[in-house]
Amino acid sequence: MKVLVIGLGGVTNGGKTTLAKRLGKQLPNCSILYQDDFFKPESEIEIDEHGFKQYDVLDALYMEEMVTSIHSWMKNPTGSSVSTAESKSTPLNLKSTEEVHILIAEGFLLYNYDTRIYQPADPPGYFDGHVWPMYLKHKREMEENTNNIVYLDGTKSEEDLFSHVYSDIERELEKWKK
Repeated sequence: MKVLVIGLGGVTNGGKTTLAKRLGKQLPNCSILYQDDFFKPESEIEIDEHGFKQYDVLDALYMEEMVTSIHSWMKNPTGSSVSTAESKSTPLNLKSTEEVHILIAEGFLLYNYDTRIYQPADPPGYFDGHVWPMYLKHKREMEENTNNIVYLDGTKSEEDLFSHVYSDIERELEKWKK
């Protein structure tokens, strides 16, 4: 049995969950892990000097539990507590597709600062004073520790993003066929 773990990170309200769910419906043997499911209770989230809850820091999450869940899934994808997406399409045209299990882990690392607009709007100063600096910090750490990052253009349509990611996954799984 082979496993493929895909990480989707991006700006809050940027479409990560939508993309993950859509991929989950198209990919065979696909499970999805949402980082939002690992937030600590609100009472445990620290408040900064401006009165903002510090949700965009790793301390706001039970990251060890998330990592443990990912490792558990990798060891036993069919017996894991991670929810399996229901595929509504014909599996990819791959030999031995049933032997490949896919995990999509999605989280809130932030991208596309200049084009980020969503409702409800953040309190004044929150994004510039907290969210963006934390994004830059986490992005630098991620780039220092891995070399297999694909950046997506958040100004593209939902369909374009899906097609791009789906094609990348298809190519990766084709390599495993050989």
